[in-house]
Amino acid sequence: MTLQPPRSVRFACATDENDNLRGYLLAAAATTPDAPALVERAPDGGLRTWSYAALEDLVDGYVDTLDGLGLDVGERVVVQSHHCSSALAVLLACATLGLPFIPVAPDMPDERLALILDSARPALFLQHGDGTRDHLPGTVGTGRFGDDGLRVERAPHTRPRVRAGVTPTDPVYIIFTSGTTGRPKGVVMTHRGVVSFLRGVRRLGFVAPGDRVATTSPLQFDFSLVDTGMALGCGATLVPVPRDELAWPRRFLEFLSEAEVSQVHGVPSIWRPVLRTAADELAAMDTLRRVVYSGEDFPLPELRRLSELLPKAQIVNGYGATESMAASLTALPNPIPDTLQRPSIGWAHPGAEMTLIDEAGRPVTEPGVTGEIHLRSPALFSGYWNDPEATAAALVPDPFDPSSGQLVFRTGDLAYRGPEGELYFCGRADSQVQVRGNRVELGEIERRMQQHEGIASAVLALDRQAGPEPVLTAFLVRGDAAAGESVTAAAVRAFCAETLPAYMLPHHIHFVDDIPLTSNGKADRRALLARVSH
Repeated sequence: MTLQPPRSVRFACATDENDNLRGYLLAAAATTPDAPALVERAPDGGLRTWSYAALEDLVDGYVDTLDGLGLDVGERVVVQSHHCSSALAVLLACATLGLPFIPVAPDMPDERLALILDSARPALFLQHGDGTRDHLPGTVGTGRFGDDGLRVERAPHTRPRVRAGVTPTDPVYIIFTSGTTGRPKGVVMTHRGVVSFLRGVRRLGFVAPGDRVATTSPLQFDFSLVDTGMALGCGATLVPVPRDELAWPRRFLEFLSEAEVSQVHGVPSIWRPVLRTAADELAAMDTLRRVVYSGEDFPLPELRRLSELLPKAQIVNGYGATESMAASLTALPNPIPDTLQRPSIGWAHPGAEMTLIDEAGRPVTEPGVTGEIHLRSPALFSGYWNDPEATAAALVPDPFDPSSGQLVFRTGDLAYRGPEGELYFCGRADSQVQVRGNRVELGEIERRMQQHEGIASAVLALDRQAGPEPVLTAFLVRGDAAAGESVTAAAVRAFCAETLPAYMLPHHIHFVDDIPLTSNGKADRRALLARVSH
């Protein structure tokens, strides 16, 4: 028997401002419908503005088409696109219907996408109208979307509808990140988790209704969802920066000026070419009042230079993981003091708490003593997709009261407390690193390299001394059958590019005769980096 509740019942919790992502982000459509929700580059080269009412109409048009496909709550939809109005509308249409969306990049390698499709088993694959992805499995429905609506090319296989509506605890999206097993790992977030985070961050007051917030992160990177939620959740305006303009410092700044952007969100590396080649133009942007960065360390010389060029702007250090969207947003002093050695990540956002636990499972309270960050928050992910073992390793019983049944997020990040109790991030407890704001498991790249028939052993390290930006460096031992120069760095890099995105490709590749080991038998990455020290 197929349960088909009335449309008004199924959409009730999605269209009210409650614990549904669509209701929360489009609440301003009911109060200030004519306010600008999104400003983007138009096809004719100018700017196009979408009001909250117009954006909601676009969302509801997509909802009508998706609803007609008969998909049940919980069935997954892959969305391939750069950040734009129609992509955002598709995501919110999926949220309305309880269809967890999985954002992917248009340039994602086919083999990596195949792994995600095999794991997530989506009902539908949607790509922006200019997408070129084809040869998708016959088990998944396909379609395209744009300003003119959503067109289904191949209808999805559906199951009988058994759900009457969307609940706050239902998954809203799955973000696939790098995984230790060599396969992408899916982080499942619920409506309630995301909205709880956004409500907590709103209390910090970093975004107001008159702001124009530029987002520079790709759609599949969870930081872009933070930007989107912070802007629309406050009734402000979201401004997606086109990828082809972000790559050129002066064009990037010209776009910010043209769109009257008041704050920019992004990874620190977006500012490096600007500081190097367009410093004067940046200093002239007196409308830029806030810069929020996250995802990687901001080298102090560059951070100081940014603060010098924008003396009236507030600089905010964002810290966190995909499993909680973020954990803290901390305003830094401007100017950056000469005595500052490491920017603080402060305290958790309102409604959450970060505590430190030592290797013996005891709380760390003394200043200067390193411990692993454990996060208590209503905004935690519900688990890793189809991976209960990894979920149990990350969502652990509360170390302070294991009998309570409460779970906290064991982040794997190390930090110490300052004199006022604020936290300072100081590295990872495992082999995970951040590359241009993307989380990368070194083990995934190592496994791919070792699949090359000419490679016997592979070790990856993040070289922080190679230049202004840390770079991935590979150390490879050739196999016996590939002695001499028969295996080249170019060949190995091309082999990796078949399955790995560009940010996971090693920048430097060195062939070595052996891999040195630490006293506990692990690869000694420090010793390897010392061999090629700059």
